[in-house]
Amino acid sequence: MNIKSFTLILPLLTLLIFQSCAQKQSPMKTDNNDKAKYNELTSQEEYVIINKGTEAPFSGKYYLAKDSGQYICKRCNAPLYASSDKFNSGCGWPSFDDAIPGAVKETPDLDGHRVEITCANCGGHLGHVFKGEGFTDKNTRHCVNSISLNFTPTMNAAKIDTAIFAAGCFWGVEYYLQKADGVITAESGYIGGHVKNPSYKEVCTGRTGHAEAVRVIFDPSKTTYKKLAMLFFETHDPTQANGQGPDLGNQYRSEIFYTNNEQKTIAEELIQTLKIKGLDVVTRVTKASEFYVAEDYHQDYYEGNGHSPYCHKYTKRF
Repeated sequence: MNIKSFTLILPLLTLLIFQSCAQKQSPMKTDNNDKAKYNELTSQEEYVIINKGTEAPFSGKYYLAKDSGQYICKRCNAPLYASSDKFNSGCGWPSFDDAIPGAVKETPDLDGHRVEITCANCGGHLGHVFKGEGFTDKNTRHCVNSISLNFTPTMNAAKIDTAIFAAGCFWGVEYYLQKADGVITAESGYIGGHVKNPSYKEVCTGRTGHAEAVRVIFDPSKTTYKKLAMLFFETHDPTQANGQGPDLGNQYRSEIFYTNNEQKTIAEELIQTLKIKGLDVVTRVTKASEFYVAEDYHQDYYEGNGHSPYCHKYTKRF
């Protein structure tokens, strides 16, 4: 079956799949603290965003929208998608072939066949992601419920950027970076290895090549990459090779994963500054590869248990 023929029957197939999934997914747990922290939702919005339901195809306000701007989470206002990544797949729901880096979390469905997408900041249900359909060069389709989104026109859309740092146990790295001004989200995960979708257990063997790392989404109008990189160097020991404090192993190495040449230059300049100050810096500077989000129990670890990092502390170096 060619793509054009497949598109004709896609809306019906997708609706049947979405309805089946909505019955199998467990609803998100909420409490009074959640309601105080996030935007108030209508009963229909809660049905989709909290209880993982699905709006009817071709009914959403953003299905055929073409305005330039940014799509944000209706529950928490976190930026999710750029309008430049939106396309018409004919499926009946807004389609995007990419998300803002770090903004969307992918989780395999309980049915074992599909992958759910949720807001990485608040966990709100967005829809599902499908790959290999050939609609665009990126070969990816984020099928999103309009009711899960709000839209911000280009003139008001917040610009964001991404930084990725590894400095020992990601619990402590995340603890300091997520508190920095201008940081939207900080997410623990794995990067720099040769195994796809590694688990924590696999990374801990030291044989996958991955480093425990933190991916930071930040607002460049409120902070800079240089400030975040300086904080990175000031909250761990960049002279300790293959470990940090008592955590030893290649997965705990000090490494900056740059996403563009400007970040690379800034990182190398900061390292040179520290070397002039007499520090034997061993921090690596590497082009970012695929980042894999760590298991849920690693996210916001110290915030959740009320403790403080045991192998990271702040030391002014600049």
